[in-house]
Amino acid sequence: MANYSISASQITEGKNVFIRGKLGFAVLARLINGAELVTSDQRKTMNGMSPVGKPHTTATIIHAEVQFADPNSPTLEEQFVSERCYDSPKRPETGPNYSIDSKGSTLPFIAIPSSKGDGTYDQDKSGRELAQGLDVTLVLRTYKPKNFINRGLALEQVIVHEAPRYYGAGGIDQAELAARGIVLNETPRPVQVALAPAAAVPVATEVEDGLSFPAPQPTSAPVAVAAPAPVQSALATATGAPAPVAAPAQRETLEEKLARLESENASLKDAGSAVGSPAGPGPWDGSGPAQQAGITYQG
Repeated sequence: MANYSISASQITEGKNVFIRGKLGFAVLARLINGAELVTSDQRKTMNGMSPVGKPHTTATIIHAEVQFADPNSPTLEEQFVSERCYDSPKRPETGPNYSIDSKGSTLPFIAIPSSKGDGTYDQDKSGRELAQGLDVTLVLRTYKPKNFINRGLALEQVIVHEAPRYYGAGGIDQAELAARGIVLNETPRPVQVALAPAAAVPVATEVEDGLSFPAPQPTSAPVAVAAPAPVQSALATATGAPAPVAAPAQRETLEEKLARLESENASLKDAGSAVGSPAGPGPWDGSGPAQQAGITYQG
């Protein structure tokens, strides 16, 4: 266990300490709580650290350096924080590290350079987590917990000293874009697309005059209905004689049709009559009506 010259009981509440470095890891836009808190505390315990046990935000910076108000006369609070910087055994190249788990129900104020370019700062209202590698200053505040003699530290503010980048945004450096003549009016944010579930609906395949047409849908194949066999075929099968082969139908002309109808009319004239058509001259040597075929009387 490290030996410190300044203990938590020696510092005074209500003091601020500024410590600057490159952001290594942070959860600042939300509280670590619920199941995430349980998992975080278990991980700390496995690594030989004390669990937090309460909702909190967290930040770790690398190449950390306390910004003394007076380097020739650092305050107890500044010495207290400086002594608690540590070297990472797994990543010695990161230099002094500093981590803080800030308990409480409030989120730290995050300040980013103003778009006006006048050296002022605006509050970051994006609600997004800052990306690793940002040049930041953590503003710490000392406080006295209830029922405890020792003082604690809370993360009050995070000052971002460059154009902000955000976790999950691909780490695009706005300065690099500006150097290529590309200046964005706002910080790019990923666009979330809601994927609708697939539905069994026709898919439009063509568009004509602004109208969409659904793709043709499969239809059932027509069922072939067998035509009844001709009577001649059935009789031929029964007698063993070959069935007559029907000649292909010939389409008749209008003149042929008229001639056929006149012939049929002539052959059907007086058909069905008991008298029938004239059979020859009558008994009056042609002077009387002609005799009719059928039932006749000859005296």
